[in-house]
Amino acid sequence: MRMNRLNQVIDQAVSETSFSGVIFVKIDGRVVLENAYGYSDRSNKIQNTVDTRFGIASGTKFLTALGIGKLIDRGELSLGSKLCDCVDIDFPHISEDVTIHHLLTHTSGVYDYYDEELIEDVDNFQLDIPCFKLKGPKDYIPLFHDGKMKFNPGERFSYSNGGFILLGIVIEETSGTPYAHFIEENIFELCDMSDSGFFAMDRLPERTAFGYIDEEEGWRTNIFNLPTVGSPDAGAFTTVKDVDKLWTAFFEEKILSKRLTKLFFKKAVKDKDNRFYGHGIWIYHEEGKAPVHYLIGWDAGVSFRSTYPAKDSVITVISNTSAGAWAIDREIMTQLKIY
Repeated sequence: MRMNRLNQVIDQAVSETSFSGVIFVKIDGRVVLENAYGYSDRSNKIQNTVDTRFGIASGTKFLTALGIGKLIDRGELSLGSKLCDCVDIDFPHISEDVTIHHLLTHTSGVYDYYDEELIEDVDNFQLDIPCFKLKGPKDYIPLFHDGKMKFNPGERFSYSNGGFILLGIVIEETSGTPYAHFIEENIFELCDMSDSGFFAMDRLPERTAFGYIDEEEGWRTNIFNLPTVGSPDAGAFTTVKDVDKLWTAFFEEKILSKRLTKLFFKKAVKDKDNRFYGHGIWIYHEEGKAPVHYLIGWDAGVSFRSTYPAKDSVITVISNTSAGAWAIDREIMTQLKIY
């Protein structure tokens, strides 16, 4: 009966918000809902399917964290490794005390080229470097090379896109492999995420949704808002099924060692209220209740949230519009009484 009610509520929310994307709900190992809505290509009226690939914006940070974790498990890095010892690049204003742990937990205090504490309009934000020139982590260096520290390392939490760009550079410098290739080989292939990748915005493969920005004068795609190729802080493409594979592989300790898996999903720092951060993963924890782990991504033409509320349960809402996922996800969480 509860699933019937859930379907009714979602159908109403989809209708009221003109939701475009895919909803995936798995409870206790059983997929109870998997539906697609709207268009992946509005111009040609190509509909989204449950196998459509979508951008996940900052959901990519979890992949970067896992990439760092692979290098730690191999003994090539440690959480205590200092950034200045990991990269052969001079950052004149970054403290020599910044560690991998600080970067993974958003407690480094490094200058953020895309500071979400200051940005008010995601749909119209423009970087100082044209998006088409941003194809790899090191292309971002001019954006924050001369930026001053926001605070001393470890002093507090401050969500940092720039910090994860630095982690991507660490992956490249340590492994000798381009960031995107490293994640594809060590995460996507390991987890059998065959529909996932870092696709060029001007050369998207089949079954990949365009991202859309809806404005008063009409809609436009996000191709001029985002970097040509995804980066360590945002921009990977995936499907709801591949996200499910990622969660399963992570919690079954198939990606990282048992020690590191437990550490990564353990609370490392408090953001505010009941919201915490681990290492590349968000955690919602009310006193007296079990912690709820989740990934979230938001950008121009992209909204994504995937929650792991309990063992063998995954809820993913992924949309090719800037805010499409939020109302749907909120209704699901309310109906399932997750929080």
